[in-house]
Amino acid sequence: MQITLAPEYRDTPLGRQAQAILRQCVHCGFCTAVCPTYQLLGDELDGPRGRIYLIKQVLEGAAPTRETQVHLDRCLTCLSCESACPSGVRYGQLLELGRQAVDAKVPRPSAEQRARWLLRAGLPSIWFGPAMKLGQRLRGLLPAALRARVPAPRFSGAWPRARHPRAVLLPAGCAQPSMNPNIDAATARVLDAAGIQVVRARPGGRCCGALKHHLGDPEGALRQARANIDAWWPHIAPADGGQGVQAIVSNASACGLMLKDYGRLLAGDPRYAERAERVSALARDVAELLPELVPALRGRLKKTEGAIAWHAPCTLQHGQRLGDAMPAHLAELGIVLRAPQEAHLCCGSAGTYSLFQPNIANTLRERKLERLSEPHPADGARPARIVSANIGCIAHLQAQAETPVLHWIELIDQLLQKE
Repeated sequence: MQITLAPEYRDTPLGRQAQAILRQCVHCGFCTAVCPTYQLLGDELDGPRGRIYLIKQVLEGAAPTRETQVHLDRCLTCLSCESACPSGVRYGQLLELGRQAVDAKVPRPSAEQRARWLLRAGLPSIWFGPAMKLGQRLRGLLPAALRARVPAPRFSGAWPRARHPRAVLLPAGCAQPSMNPNIDAATARVLDAAGIQVVRARPGGRCCGALKHHLGDPEGALRQARANIDAWWPHIAPADGGQGVQAIVSNASACGLMLKDYGRLLAGDPRYAERAERVSALARDVAELLPELVPALRGRLKKTEGAIAWHAPCTLQHGQRLGDAMPAHLAELGIVLRAPQEAHLCCGSAGTYSLFQPNIANTLRERKLERLSEPHPADGARPARIVSANIGCIAHLQAQAETPVLHWIELIDQLLQKE
């Protein structure tokens, strides 16, 4: 795709990056066929190709409007289009740049500005945990719409205390420890059973920065990334010259995708560029440890009861390209996962998307749950459980699902026969 940048974008980092991405696009339309919002709304401008044209027009000098902003906002950033694109167009990065350019010229309604600010400030803050606990205590008294967004309390159980020669760092995170602390504890127990110690960073490393990054505060996201690097660095490169952690493990696929992007996002920061690249190189989704976990855990799990449906989060299957390997690895442990029809389509969670686009998000959730709950053609059995790999998807699906939804690492933890 040819583009002639307007003078205000010429020779700017934003313009150069966007131009390089746009030149890869060949207008083929494969992206449109797999786009959830295009499938629901049927509008070319609510598909990747249409949004690419809108961004191109803005960068060439056309004045963006509120309508332009809305079409870009409706994108889930699920990256299904990137999986389908034969030209390797980095649509997710282009959308970031396009949103920055449009938001700089189109003011948002005041109510929307307040809501975005509250989410950017509130979810990563130290007050989110106490607020979530209060909401869970009062959950039965909350209106139905609000109650659906407050998950029932989940208890984590004991953390392992054994020390192992091999160690990995598990970031503290922001929302997950309050919404479901058992995911972290289960991760620690499963890795401990495989001879891997989980360590935590000193205070200072919390939110990965993805929330601010996707809500129009790229500088705030970079500040959080730098704070994490500072908090994690003593574990990566100990001052005494000892062995650092072998990986930075994320059990929330959206956070893991963000960590793997630190190197790119901080490439222009002379102080942090090298360390950010090191962090990205060490970043692993816990699913990437399965080739090591399987030999250590084989034969130690109880037999599963009932069918298990597998929901691969977009950040895992399209962002990190890890979704296809999961069922094969778990099958070696005796856990058979059933992938639904339309597995490539987003469940509608997409971070804070469900708060700003509830109609689209809820429609996608209903569609996803219908597919996940379908009886299997071979035996007619409906799944007894649904497993996923990201707290946002788990909470979003569980708000409507009658079937229990949990993280796959929690399932391994439940089945693991303690020695």
